[in-house]
Amino acid sequence: MTIVDASKKLLPVYAVRPLFQAFSILVVFLAGSSLLLAQDDDEIRIDSSVVVVNASIKTADGRNASGLKREQFKIFEDGVEQKVEYFSAEQTPFAAVILLDTSGSMEERVGMARAAAIRFLDGLRDSDSAAIYRFDSKIELVQAFSNSRDIAEAAFDLKADGMTKMNDAIYQAAVDLSKRDEKRRAIIVLSDGQDTMSSRSADKALKAAMSADIAIYTIDMSPVGDAKRVQNQGALKNLAEKSGGTFVSTPGGAAMRDAFEKIVDDLGVQYTLGYSPLNTKKDGKWRVIELRVAKPNLTIRTRKGYNAEKGK
Repeated sequence: MTIVDASKKLLPVYAVRPLFQAFSILVVFLAGSSLLLAQDDDEIRIDSSVVVVNASIKTADGRNASGLKREQFKIFEDGVEQKVEYFSAEQTPFAAVILLDTSGSMEERVGMARAAAIRFLDGLRDSDSAAIYRFDSKIELVQAFSNSRDIAEAAFDLKADGMTKMNDAIYQAAVDLSKRDEKRRAIIVLSDGQDTMSSRSADKALKAAMSADIAIYTIDMSPVGDAKRVQNQGALKNLAEKSGGTFVSTPGGAAMRDAFEKIVDDLGVQYTLGYSPLNTKKDGKWRVIELRVAKPNLTIRTRKGYNAEKGK
């Protein structure tokens, strides 16, 4: 898939920037967890000699659960308990891809999506990196990976037109993020959730992200009263919930600002665990991951599994 760099020129953001608290990403750099792009079935697979699991854990009142100890965690793969070999809550840089839906169904809401992207960029630390892509009938790079809090001039010229390649855009973002050195990765999707042209299914896009331990955060940009809104929201919710991200149902205003502050906060507090799977077969099969914590009334969000490496 060819990605076109629309512009590298940056323009200062002429907007009131919301206040973000400084945040950090808690990730570990584990040797041996290199990502491979399979040539035979077009899926991203992870080297299953080491599996890294990033988890967001909340208390019953929605706060981040801090102070959890290694001995409180248990990891299961396909129902079999694994030995936790690494446990960390270190600060480390992250990489993110922002996907802006500019298809015809997004008419009159492209500006809102751009404003949301600006809010996310405003929360970047110097060590973090983000890229922006647009997607409609094609997928186009608007702004390459950088730590800039300004948005490319080309982003102000985006128009709604064409069909929707949302699944293909998520898959492409997963491929590009899998090549990054940062071990904490996220995809932010700003869309009405209606895919009309992708060559890949939602399941394939989701598995690509989960295999690379990428959390998908989806922002519903569909108008109230849209006949397909419930169905499209279901697609966005599925992407977020299964990858360990969150779904945001509010398309704009103060609620959107609050939602992005929560995403920033969510990215800032993560537990990272690593294990070597007891199942060493290189069969390319899907492995289900379950993370348990020995403390009541917690909500755990993490990826649901990965594709094992496939032997030659």
